[in-house]
Amino acid sequence: MTRANKWLLGLGIAVLLLGGAWIALLRWLPSDEALARRASVELEAQLGTKVRVGALHWRLLPSPAVVIEDVATEQPQPILIKTLTAYPDVFALAQRRVKIDRADLEGAVVPQLSLHGLGGGREKDETAAEELPLARFVFRDLTWISRRGIAVVYEGEVDFDPGWRPRKAELRRPGFKPATDLSLARQGQEDRWAARIHVGGGTANGEVRLDFRANGRMHLEGTLQPQGVEVETMMAAFNRRSVIAGKASGETTLAANGDTVGELARSLHTRTPFSIGKSTLLRFDLDKAVRSAGREHAGQTPLDSVTGQLDTQNTPQGMVVTYTDLKATSGSLSASGQAKVANRQIEAELAVDLVDGIVGVPLSVSGPLDNVKFSVPNSAIAGAVVGTAVLPGVGTAIGARIGATLGKIFSPGPAPPASAPPAKPAAKTR
Repeated sequence: MTRANKWLLGLGIAVLLLGGAWIALLRWLPSDEALARRASVELEAQLGTKVRVGALHWRLLPSPAVVIEDVATEQPQPILIKTLTAYPDVFALAQRRVKIDRADLEGAVVPQLSLHGLGGGREKDETAAEELPLARFVFRDLTWISRRGIAVVYEGEVDFDPGWRPRKAELRRPGFKPATDLSLARQGQEDRWAARIHVGGGTANGEVRLDFRANGRMHLEGTLQPQGVEVETMMAAFNRRSVIAGKASGETTLAANGDTVGELARSLHTRTPFSIGKSTLLRFDLDKAVRSAGREHAGQTPLDSVTGQLDTQNTPQGMVVTYTDLKATSGSLSASGQAKVANRQIEAELAVDLVDGIVGVPLSVSGPLDNVKFSVPNSAIAGAVVGTAVLPGVGTAIGARIGATLGKIFSPGPAPPASAPPAKPAAKTR
């Protein structure tokens, strides 16, 4: 037998062996119908709601994979998945175990409000993390829709350690400039991750930690150091409009508690003392608003600095944002006060000082964010002027208090209800 014939015979034997092994493997692989039935049962059990699956099939080349397409939950705002491809561990399948080496998600829509209706079908199973291990999850073109209908597209990937602990993770806003991304890296085997954030042309690096309490609840805490973050650009990265343009720095602490990751997210609280240097108050002329008693405010307000504390609190009804100890200064005015934003409604009280003689003008801001109302009591201007006459040249803090107080005197509110006359003193006894 020639060398060429031996080589061809060897190749033929190898092909036959490979084909036999492939046929044997196929005998272990579930059919498309079996996969669809299992997926339907598992999804409904896990999510607590019905799920429509457009198609589910095996793809054998270039490597074995399960492809699920056109998935939609039966909800008023359905969660949609265009294509989810799972690459199972073939040797685990041969042992009738499910182990996913990698899952790729291409195209999805996730309304935030729809997540609240999921997860009620099956009680927590402490061994679930080991039953369905996933080594790597990659997602592209994932659209997150906030409870207020704001859509933002993300992409990223997560590598998992046992127990669903992310070993490393990345989240990005594709196509947005400057780069907007978050990366997490687990520190050894501890439940502690280094966080690196790029947003608004600046950074917000720090660390987050996860603790398990005696009652089984999880506690998340961490700190971030925002530096040089341009506020308007940061808000635009998430398809939101900012009220101010300028670079902010500060220190953020965060905390959350819950039995699940969803509960952690819904209870998240952050606190950030911040400072902004040269900046601009967008779409609002503070000087004009004060001088016109709130009737006119279109324009902008250049500011030399802004300081304060920003608190955010996630609630079942949405995020509540609170600003306290606000202080803003510019060459023509200074202002101080506080504000609260919830359900796209704002309530704010400010005291405004103008350097040309008007101090302590109380300015109220209220109403829906897309139709904010400003009001300045007519008597407040007179009160503020008197405040200047009494103490010319006073500083912002004292002047604001005097002006606001005199404004209330000139425009008193409803008289308090009359109280019962004081009892006459008892007659003295000898």
